[in-house]
Amino acid sequence: MSTRKILVTGGAGFIGSHLVDALLAEGDVHVTVVDDLNDFYSPEIKKANLESAKRNDAFEFVQLDIRNSEKLREVFDRQKFDCIVHLAARAGVRPSLCHPKLYSETNINGTLNLLELARDFEIKQFVFGSSSSVYGVNSKVPFSEDDRINQPISPYASTKAAGELLCHTYSHLFDIRTVCLRFFTVYGARQRPDLAIHKFTKLISEGKPIQIFGDGTTRRDYTYIDDIIQGVKAAIDYDGAMHEVFNLGESETTELKRLVELIEENLGVKATIDRQPMQPGDVPITFADISKAKELLGYSPKTKIEGGLPKFVEWFRESGVVTTGT
Repeated sequence: MSTRKILVTGGAGFIGSHLVDALLAEGDVHVTVVDDLNDFYSPEIKKANLESAKRNDAFEFVQLDIRNSEKLREVFDRQKFDCIVHLAARAGVRPSLCHPKLYSETNINGTLNLLELARDFEIKQFVFGSSSSVYGVNSKVPFSEDDRINQPISPYASTKAAGELLCHTYSHLFDIRTVCLRFFTVYGARQRPDLAIHKFTKLISEGKPIQIFGDGTTRRDYTYIDDIIQGVKAAIDYDGAMHEVFNLGESETTELKRLVELIEENLGVKATIDRQPMQPGDVPITFADISKAKELLGYSPKTKIEGGLPKFVEWFRESGVVTTGT
C-alpha cells in the first residue's frame, strides 16, 4: 500500500493538530502542515499542539500564510498531495465584526488559492472546514444541509458560506471532489483559549467573573473533538458525490446556563456571573441534523457534553500549556 500524502492547512490549531495526530497514528501517511502561527492567540500554544507530530518522520511543518500563493505553490511543487484538508481560517464571529477585511482576505482568498493549486496539481480530494455559523438565525431546527444559507449574520459566517460556494464551483468545473464539513461548537483538549468552554473554565478556576451575553438560554450543539476527527477522517476517504456538504455535530443542544453549571460541578468552584446584552452576530441556537453524515460518512458521535466536559477540565488542569492569548 502506497503512502498517502495529505496537506492539512491550519494544522497547528485545535482541530487541525488532533487530525494530524490521528492521521500519523494510522501509519501509511505523510502529513504536511501549513500554518502561519499568527497571534490571534499565543503561537506558543500552537507550537505545543504539534510537539508529538514533530517527532514523526512522516510529518513536515511549513510556517506559511495561505494568502501567499507563490510560497504555497513551492510546497505543492515539493509534494504530490493526494488530499487537501483545508482548516486554516481566521476564526470567530465577534472578531470578524472588527476585522472583516482580514477575514475576507484569509478565508475567501486563501481558500481560492488552495483550490487553484488543487486544480493545477490535479488533486482530486479537497475537504473544507466550514461552520454551523453559515445557517445564521435559522428558525428551522435541527439544521439540515438543505437549509438556505444566504442570510449569514457575521463576516465570519459569510466567508465560510463563500468558501463552500467556491468548493462547489471548482468541483463542477475541474473534477475535484469537495467535501464541506459544517462544524458545530467543537470542544476538548487544546480548545482555543478564546472559546467559551476554555475561557469560562479558566476564569471560574481563577475566581474571576465570566460574561454571559443574554439571559443564558442560548443553546449550542457542543461537539467533542474525537467525534469531529472521526467525521473529518471519513471525509478524507469519502468517494461518493463530487460535491457534498455535511453537518458534524452531536445533535443535542445545551443551554448556556447549563454549560456553566457543568463547568462549576467539574471544577468544584461557583461562577461569578457578569450579565451583558446579546452580542451582534450571535445566534440563539445551533442544532445539527446529522442523519446525512451518519448515512454517507458512517459518522457516529459518541460523547455527550456530560462526558466530554470532565475530559476537558482534566486536560485543562494537567496541560501546563500557556492559556492566555498574546
